[in-house]
Amino acid sequence: MKAKRRKSIAAIFREGTSLDRAMVAASRDAIRRHKQAGVPMAIWRDGKVVLVDAAELESKPRKKRRG
Repeated sequence: MKAKRRKSIAAIFREGTSLDRAMVAASRDAIRRHKQAGVPMAIWRDGKVVLVDAAELESKPRKKRRG
């Protein structure tokens, strides 16, 4: 079996897709955890850091992939 070739970190940053997916997954997870714990979440809004009830934050629904 052929070994899978790994991308260089520079290529990953140039492409950005993997990083974007990781950031979306991380934000969904953070919102979910804050909701479960019932604690507010610190977010950046209008140039300031504010605490928002996690129940007010809704992660965007996943888009269906074509293919």
